[in-house]
Amino acid sequence: MATLVLGGARSGKTGHALGLAHRSGLKKFMIVTAPALDGSMAQRIARHRAERGDDWTVFEEETDLARLLRRIAAPDRIVVIDCLTLWLSNLFFRNRDFALETGRLGEAVAAAPGEIVAISNELGLGVAPETRLGNDFRDAQGLVNQRIAAACGRVFFVAAGLPLQLK
Repeated sequence: MATLVLGGARSGKTGHALGLAHRSGLKKFMIVTAPALDGSMAQRIARHRAERGDDWTVFEEETDLARLLRRIAAPDRIVVIDCLTLWLSNLFFRNRDFALETGRLGEAVAAAPGEIVAISNELGLGVAPETRLGNDFRDAQGLVNQRIAAACGRVFFVAAGLPLQLK
């Protein structure tokens, strides 16, 4: 079954996703989408690595999640994708067709032979961005979240470390 875990920054969404993976009893795989472009992001990546522990097989993929997911998903594995927001950012700033890529990812998630847990930010609950680029990105993130939620059997929204099951 595929699961989408949504939440705001520092909401506990990654911790919830890792808990799902640990409780699954399956071999744990992680796809990380964040490039370490600066010291702050490098620290965040190191913190997430420490949270995970050493019993994970980790893949780094900034743009082609569907292809990698099709390659590594298996019935004896759980694959956690961290995160769709940074993936979208990678697509956005490379002028890639995010709607096409999101469709491909949704198909790969729905067809995956093992468990998938995708993590994504919910950006539509805050103050409207000041710039057109910010608005375009927020809107694109909303579409990504809707498409992937439709492909998943379970969807959680996490706030203040508390998961609420939406689907």
